[in-house]
Amino acid sequence: MRLQVAIGPSLLLAAAASAAAARAEDLRMEDARRVMDAATTYAREHAAPGGAIAIVDAGGAIVLFERLDGTFPAGSRIAVGKAQTAAAFRKPTKAFEDAINGGRTAMAALPDFFPLQGGVPLVVDERVIGAIGVSGAASAQQDEEIARAGAEAMAVETAESAAGSPVEFLEAARVAAAFAHGEPLLENREFKVHASRREGPGEAEVHDRDTDVVYVLSGTATLVTGGRVVAGRAVAPGETRGASIDGGAARELGPGDVVVVPRGVPHWFRQVSPPLTYYVIKVTSSKGAHS
Repeated sequence: MRLQVAIGPSLLLAAAASAAAARAEDLRMEDARRVMDAATTYAREHAAPGGAIAIVDAGGAIVLFERLDGTFPAGSRIAVGKAQTAAAFRKPTKAFEDAINGGRTAMAALPDFFPLQGGVPLVVDERVIGAIGVSGAASAQQDEEIARAGAEAMAVETAESAAGSPVEFLEAARVAAAFAHGEPLLENREFKVHASRREGPGEAEVHDRDTDVVYVLSGTATLVTGGRVVAGRAVAPGETRGASIDGGAARELGPGDVVVVPRGVPHWFRQVSPPLTYYVIKVTSSKGAHS
């Protein structure tokens, strides 16, 4: 059994004044339900032992909430806090958790602030219209994955309705801010542009639909491609990650290098000399890697 609650505007008159600044049409109930459906579907398909999922509008007011069986009692409050933090600061809450872990502990003193990964903004036309927060899954990483699955449902819908969309321009300041933590710059159904940053090696990855075009800006790394992913697991539809790669070919990457990793090819940053910053252009195919 799961509990789902929709909260209308008439019940939120006592919310913060910032909620009134968000137009009612910014986050429609049908959009919130689509985001929730994607998140709960991902949670079920990946055997999450529980999970509280909250969706808020741009002002932080709760639009939709769902609590899956097995969720610990405090999960509901934490999920709402993560969503409100992501909406208020217009960025994923993981960025704040990373900053505090990196030594910026003063941020933890901010009021009504939940610097725990699992809160992700909902973005339409480069504008944050709300956020989703998740707590109580198998791990902090799975909280994040469930939240991103929900947020990506909004991104896909936006792309489908954006035929004839205008040319995108990303100002230098925004790009620099994205590289400071490693964040997506632009995502739609056909391609993604990520400002990526690594401070150390990562997991092996395989994308069934995305071809990665990598352009290195700073730092050096050893990239292994091909071979077989060790202890692979599905983290999202068409996305596999694992501990390492058995076999494959190793290449040394440095500033100015470009590498193209076709869809379906395992790849792994085995060694990194930080900070490694690089653009990733992900070109999405309508077919899977084995189609």
